[in-house]
Amino acid sequence: MRVLAAAVLVPLALVCAYVGGWLWTALVALAVIGLNVEWLMLVGAVHQMRVVVSGVVALALSGLCLALGRLDAALIISALGLIGVALLSRQRRGWTTGGFLYATAAQFAAVLVRADPDMGFVALIFVLLVAWATDIGGYFAGRGIGGPKLWPRVSPNKTWAGAIGGFVASLVIAVGFVASGVGRTLPLLALAGVLSVAGQLGDLFESAIKRRFGVKDSSHLIPGHGGLMDRLDGLVAAIVLAMIFGILRHGVDGIGRGLMIW
Repeated sequence: MRVLAAAVLVPLALVCAYVGGWLWTALVALAVIGLNVEWLMLVGAVHQMRVVVSGVVALALSGLCLALGRLDAALIISALGLIGVALLSRQRRGWTTGGFLYATAAQFAAVLVRADPDMGFVALIFVLLVAWATDIGGYFAGRGIGGPKLWPRVSPNKTWAGAIGGFVASLVIAVGFVASGVGRTLPLLALAGVLSVAGQLGDLFESAIKRRFGVKDSSHLIPGHGGLMDRLDGLVAAIVLAMIFGILRHGVDGIGRGLMIW
């Protein structure tokens, strides 16, 4: 079931990423709405329906604004959504607002990285492949080699071998891009390594939250994989960091170039 689910979801994500525009933004909006709802389920706040509805509406509207190219409106709606979630929360306000910020950051990052007309698709694929390679490399290295645990209090199944295996797998992705004529070797190796570490920290972050609330999976939405948070935790951290790097180098309109052209 794990393989079959991946065989469906990965091509879907790649096709939407290639088309970009409305299709990619719609997929991202659906994903982050799911992330927000799962977060509320995980922290025991999903019964606060006004919080759920306000978060869903704000994420949907900000996604619509991003699809229309109105970053300013999307930021305003997200800010209003955050205020609404905070004011409507009667329990665990810090956790509910944190979940909305988590989903919002993922939405802006995924859409803005792809929005670069020159290198957006290439940059997005780079981040996706680095995140997936880190996950796959970590899984096989951890299972095949084993050894000392990375952080047993938070995630008892993760090992140092898995962390190193995931890191090495991300470097292989960078080498592949350089071999295809994209970017320069050392900068892309450094970028892949940093994003891989960020992804693994994002994975540990979600594991810590699940351990805090005594939950094994964020949901059972994806057969064999658990929930959206279980699959996207590393990608969220990696793509948010990628967005920040891209903006610092080339501004909001040149995130892809900021990541891939050195």
